[in-house]
Amino acid sequence: MKFIGNTEEYLELTNSEKSIFTNYSEPTENCLTILWFRADYNEFIIDGKAYFFRKNQVVFLTEFHKVLVKKNGLVNCLRFNRSFYCVIDHDAEVGCKGVLFFGASELPVIQINDEDINHFETLWNMFCIEMKLKDNLQMSMLQMMLKRYLILCTRVYKTQRKFPIKKSDSDIIREYNFLVEQHFKTKHSVTEYADLLNKSPKTISNIFLKINSKSPLKYIHERIMLEARRLLYYSDKSIKEISYEVGYGDIQTFSRFFRNHEGVSPSEYKEKRG
Repeated sequence: MKFIGNTEEYLELTNSEKSIFTNYSEPTENCLTILWFRADYNEFIIDGKAYFFRKNQVVFLTEFHKVLVKKNGLVNCLRFNRSFYCVIDHDAEVGCKGVLFFGASELPVIQINDEDINHFETLWNMFCIEMKLKDNLQMSMLQMMLKRYLILCTRVYKTQRKFPIKKSDSDIIREYNFLVEQHFKTKHSVTEYADLLNKSPKTISNIFLKINSKSPLKYIHERIMLEARRLLYYSDKSIKEISYEVGYGDIQTFSRFFRNHEGVSPSEYKEKRG
């Protein structure tokens, strides 16, 4: 079951016994994935390391994880992109970093215990029901359901795990990604984020080149564009107000930036709402 919104918001729920993640080595861009294993004997290779997942374990994956499925049984998969998730208000613990996707240096995995299993199953069933209801309230309801799901997972994770300190290159990319999420409205250069990470811009660029084909600057631009498209489509703010909100001091600079990435001007994009 898939939900696709007006500005490319994407949410998908799947339960399958097939190896539907076999091609996950090429994950959907900007997507985060939660896999809830409903049976034993699941074998995955993630970032070159073998993992064997048991029944009612849950793993949290970003687009930066390199995944190869060797074997899996029944799996509940929840996948969503930044455009869907970042349009809701979220705090540090259940946000795009939180403690699930970008807050831990090791692969985040939780074990659902007997006390929590009913809560997870009820929430999943409600999620599936809401995916079938097609009305103008659906997106708001799905965002609410997603936040509840993330809060539930976060509570379990915090009781079961500790946070290692050592950072690999992939951890630096995830931390960079989170910092962009925090500061994209005010910081538009790679240098500013490199300073926050106590790294040189060249080091950051080399890490991205080694692990991911997308440049660090592109992540900044894509996050600004995500917010700009959302505000243009869903809000009644003027283009001047939106340009200031995403960190551009004048409307001409913002308009050039938007046209270079979208192919149309902000005013033309806003007119598409009708």
